Amino acid sequence: MTLWQTIFEALESLNSNKLRSGLTILGIVIGVAAVIAMLAIGQGAQNSITGSISGIGTNLLFIFSGNDQAELRNVRPLTLQDATALSDPFAAPSIEAVAPIIQSGSIEVVGNGEQTRTTLSGITPSYFVVRNFNVAEGDPINDEHLYGRASVALLGTDVADKLFGRHEGLVGETIRIEGQPFRIIGIMEQKGGSSFGSQDDVVLIPMTTARTRIIRRSTDKVDIIFAKAISADVVPQATEEIAQVLRTRHRSAIGADDFSVLSQQDFLQTVQTILGVFTIFLGGIAAISLLVGGIGIMNIMLVSVAERTREIGLRKALGARKRDILIQFLTESSLLSLIGGLVGIILGWLIAFAVGQIATATGNAFTPAVGWDGILLATVTSTAIGLFFGIYPANRAASLQPVEALRYE
Repeated sequence: MTLWQTIFEALESLNSNKLRSGLTILGIVIGVAAVIAMLAIGQGAQNSITGSISGIGTNLLFIFSGNDQAELRNVRPLTLQDATALSDPFAAPSIEAVAPIIQSGSIEVVGNGEQTRTTLSGITPSYFVVRNFNVAEGDPINDEHLYGRASVALLGTDVADKLFGRHEGLVGETIRIEGQPFRIIGIMEQKGGSSFGSQDDVVLIPMTTARTRIIRRSTDKVDIIFAKAISADVVPQATEEIAQVLRTRHRSAIGADDFSVLSQQDFLQTVQTILGVFTIFLGGIAAISLLVGGIGIMNIMLVSVAERTREIGLRKALGARKRDILIQFLTESSLLSLIGGLVGIILGWLIAFAVGQIATATGNAFTPAVGWDGILLATVTSTAIGLFFGIYPANRAASLQPVEALRYE
């Protein structure tokens, strides 16, 4: 018997019990669709988050006070003097620009009769160069604002929308930060989310103004220092230069640093590891549906063997070999799972597409990604499940004795 004859007979057998075959295929369809959709959503989440992080700049370095890798008693804070030292081209030639900032986690901002709570950052003019931020409307904070402790502010688009219902035509408007009036001089370009939360839900003011009027710090302590390397290729060298400068200033030994220097690559690797585990977890949960579908195939094939016992006996009496019967039933179970897998791939893609449309409609930049690896995995897995769960029923059918099978009622 040729392969095409075997497939044709298997299709005829499945077609004779349309409802039963359809319900069996449905289990595989649901399992494959779940696997495809889950993997697509996981991959889409990873692409969205890593894309947002990469958009900040691959040559950006983050300098924090403290070090989780070392047990330290006296941790010196980062200061404006540290930032100035890092800006020295002789001490750190791989650094293009440095931007210290101070932050306040939740500040009340009032404008146009509305109020919201947001993150406030006190910055210097170099902030825009280091963070690759641009002003969509108005002017950035400059040295005059910094030295004059000006009551001016830049708004992120989210804050502007919450207060004024728009983020255009707001230059010259007045807002109140913690009850103190500030004049809006510009609106930031929309940036989206990052590893530090939404980059559009912020208010930026001159650092000197923040220290004296809002956050009120009497020292030169800063919360974080951003440094921009000349290029992505020299990030490791820039990291070492930063460490050397801060070790000298903080008088700390190698291995006892009271600061941490992280690059965008460090954040990307961490996020990708977490999301990779998350995607595998989702895929594992969805794979349980495939297992249930496989058990359904075995159950239906066992019923089919019982119903076709006389047919099997007749075939054997006419000269069919054990191998022919085995191949016949394995082909039927494989076709059930393969058809279910193909339909499941289409359904999974539709589910992923629907999730992407819903995310877009709600304002989230999230696009599920259906990859060929996921499709190939689902197809191979569904076919393998059909073979695996069809082996026992097929072997049982092939092992029937012709005389007993013909006498079966």
